[in-house]
Order: sequence, then C-alpha cells, then structure tokens
Amino acid sequence: MIKEEYLAMAASRYGEIESLKAKDNFYDYEKFFDQIWQDLGRLYLENHMNEQSSTQDRRKKKRLPNSEK
Repeated sequence: MIKEEYLAMAASRYGEIESLKAKDNFYDYEKFFDQIWQDLGRLYLENHMNEQSSTQDRRKKKRLPNSEK
C-alpha cells in the first residue's frame, strides 16, 4: 500500500470523524471514534496482508522425521 492509498482510506472516514463533534457526551464520542479507527486499522491490515500473501509462499512446510545419531 502506498501513502496515497492510505490517505484516501483515511479521507473516506474523515466525514464520520467530523460528525463526532455533534455527540453530546464524551462516552459516545470515544466509542464511535474508537470504532472508526479500528475499522480503518482493519482495512489497512487487510490491504497490507493481501499484498504480502501474493509474494510469499504460503504452502505448509514439510517436517523431516527426527533422526537419532
């Protein structure tokens, strides 16, 4: 993921963050703020992991039996 993609993701949630100003108590503000950032973090990790999984070999590794010497 490049910086512009991350900024686009964050910008898409900016309206939701700005709407938090209308919350009348701090509990609701904090609850929805946390939810927004967790969703943003999840999207970032999913995109990052999708990029990584296409470049790595994900096959199960075969173990050799223990040989006694």
